[in-house]
Amino acid sequence: MITCIREIRRAKGLTLADVAERCAPPTTAQTIGRLEMGTRTVSVGWLNRIADALGVTAADLVRLPERGDLPVVADLGMDGARALAHPARLPLPEALPGMVALRVIESVGDYRAGDTLWCEQIDPDRFGEALNRDVIAPRPAGRFAFGRVIQREGARLLLLPPAPGAKSAVVADPAWVGIVRRLVREMR
Repeated sequence: MITCIREIRRAKGLTLADVAERCAPPTTAQTIGRLEMGTRTVSVGWLNRIADALGVTAADLVRLPERGDLPVVADLGMDGARALAHPARLPLPEALPGMVALRVIESVGDYRAGDTLWCEQIDPDRFGEALNRDVIAPRPAGRFAFGRVIQREGARLLLLPPAPGAKSAVVADPAWVGIVRRLVREMR
């Protein structure tokens, strides 16, 4: 979490000691300094205490990371590009916690060299979601298998690789699989 405790404290002309004394219960200037610098985790409790001491809301002390978006200029369909009836913006993609990536270095199947696949890691109890989906699956000795899940028998998965003529692979009891959720492709 990114905080702006220091900026607000300085804007109010307060020292670390001033804020520490105003906290209920009071704390030390050193603790406030550590919370400002991020060397100590700012819990919700600390956030509320410091906000009260500074006379602001806890939300005023939190700064979310910048996340851009793109203006949508048109919709593309079978009849071509159409103007929008109302302005729209799309958020830029963001990796969710637990996601892993796979780089494509040689074109294979639907994937081209230079593509990046964003995969959501799922546990064995969710393997049913992987049927008819492309996945990356860990194998023993640091190896991996990639392909479309065409059959599931308990924790055993049968993968059909994307390369034509390639042999299917059985992956037994993987700790997780990564379902391809997003394809990132740069057009050249």
